[in-house]
Amino acid sequence: MSKKSIGVIDYGSGNLRSVCKSLEVAGVAPILITTAAQLANVDAIVVPGQGHFHQCAANLRASGMWDSVREWTLEGRPYLGICLGYQLLFESSEESPGVPGLGILKGRVVRFPIGSLKVPHMGWNTLSDVRGSLYTDFPSDVSMYFVHSFYPVPEDSGVISAVCDYGAPFAASVSLGAVHATQFHPEKSQGAGLALLRNFISTL
Repeated sequence: MSKKSIGVIDYGSGNLRSVCKSLEVAGVAPILITTAAQLANVDAIVVPGQGHFHQCAANLRASGMWDSVREWTLEGRPYLGICLGYQLLFESSEESPGVPGLGILKGRVVRFPIGSLKVPHMGWNTLSDVRGSLYTDFPSDVSMYFVHSFYPVPEDSGVISAVCDYGAPFAASVSLGAVHATQFHPEKSQGAGLALLRNFISTL
């Protein structure tokens, strides 16, 4: 097990257990974080999330950790957001008009267009244009597991670290210094997901 400690932010997310289990397999013993004070005891945080943007934002606020997580991320400390933990980094979401995100990255979250696409986008899909520390030693055409109807559109395309094409290309992940986030679920992506988690751990 890695000597670095990773806190998993517990604000009622549905995929908490599977994220913790995957981190254990990847080589760390995760610590569940339920109060802002506990952040002093970890080297990195993982923010998972499933469900609706407004509910995840409301739950994180209700936990008393919203401001602390935002400050942590603004300081550029190690962060890995998964699914809603990715979308919350942005300023707003079409899913929840009027509900602000953390605003760490400029941009908004939009819905896949209604029409020929099956929404939600669910299942395995190939990544392209992978770059950065999360993808060290990855093949250029690795596949990850997605479950989502919305996706972020960063104002700065330079933060995009992987692209996925579902009707049109979208930002499957972003990286800005030590802050990383993925729209796909590493904890559901078998060996490739574990490799990504190990790469994140290795950067600490």
